[in-house]
Amino acid sequence: MCTPMNEALLRHFRDLRDGNHGRAVTREDKERLFFTAVELLDPVARTALHEANTDLLLGTGEVVASGITRSQEGGVNAMWSLTWPEQRASGVQPIAIVGHYGRDFHHPHLRGNTVGDWPLNVFDAADATAQLDTLRVIASADAHNLVFQESYRLIPAITAEAPDQAP
Repeated sequence: MCTPMNEALLRHFRDLRDGNHGRAVTREDKERLFFTAVELLDPVARTALHEANTDLLLGTGEVVASGITRSQEGGVNAMWSLTWPEQRASGVQPIAIVGHYGRDFHHPHLRGNTVGDWPLNVFDAADATAQLDTLRVIASADAHNLVFQESYRLIPAITAEAPDQAP
């Protein structure tokens, strides 16, 4: 039995082999699937970001969703962002989960603001729910990379604890 992450990879590889995305072949049909995937992923992406907000930001953050937008190049995107006061003050990007389907892409992908691509193969609610761990990893990796770019001072859970309180 495959893990959800490995199953997503296998579906991705099958799509490349077979020249489709799920059952879609045309760009128009693949975009319709992307729109459905964004709708199905919305509560899952919000869950992953709310968890990061609770654990890392001590509830000081805000989750914002862009909805579906069209890029200047003709692709489609959707973004869920977690912003918080320290991040905004520092000028670094928010923690993000991004669904994107570039104009010249075979099919859509997920990424963060600082983290590269992962297959976006979501066709029903079970597929979306199975992506929770992947979305958690994207959000966590974004948080790590933002701290690397700026400072641990971005993370309220660290600045609120005394050094001798660390587990």
